[in-house]
Amino acid sequence: MVPLVLGIAGGTGSGKTTVARAIIERVGVDQIAYLEHDAYYRDLSHLALEARRQVNFDHPDAFDTALLVQHVQALCAGQAVDKPIYSYTESVRLTETETVLPRPLVVVEGILILENQALRDTFDVKIFVDTDDDIRLMRRLRRDTIERGRTVEHILGQYEATVRPMHLAFVLPSRRHADVIIPRGGRNRVAIDMVSDSLHKRLADARERQ
Repeated sequence: MVPLVLGIAGGTGSGKTTVARAIIERVGVDQIAYLEHDAYYRDLSHLALEARRQVNFDHPDAFDTALLVQHVQALCAGQAVDKPIYSYTESVRLTETETVLPRPLVVVEGILILENQALRDTFDVKIFVDTDDDIRLMRRLRRDTIERGRTVEHILGQYEATVRPMHLAFVLPSRRHADVIIPRGGRNRVAIDMVSDSLHKRLADARERQ
């Protein structure tokens, strides 16, 4: 059975991960191989910590997307992959990896996954999670202070210098490639249920064709 590949994109703090987790819960964790684009940030261990803080993490060049494409293709070919583990506090890729086994549904999530054509071409279904800018900023503030040890001053400076410009330049324009746009993120239970039901049906149809 060739896996079905789902891409979930959207701006920072839009609720992509919430949508992905809701779909995983409804479809079944044992049915899904999950790859987040953030795990594929390029390793910056060759730079001093302060220099790493100056990197534009919202530009496509910050990601090793070619490796992510290889991993999606490998999963579709029935091969396990070693997903990188990235330290957001240190901005380096750890030596450890996480083994991801092939499953009937491959879920790929990230802000820029619809921007890259090679990655986009691996998706059977493409979703863009659309949420108001003020809500996204509040969520990023909460996440980066609690989970990534950043100061409010640093977060707002980064948002103004790179996050918002890159959103307008790359993330928002990629919305046109989506098959489905989900407004209000993880709060939109109707849209999530509809997508989950559709995925259930497509997976069931694929099993019957085997």
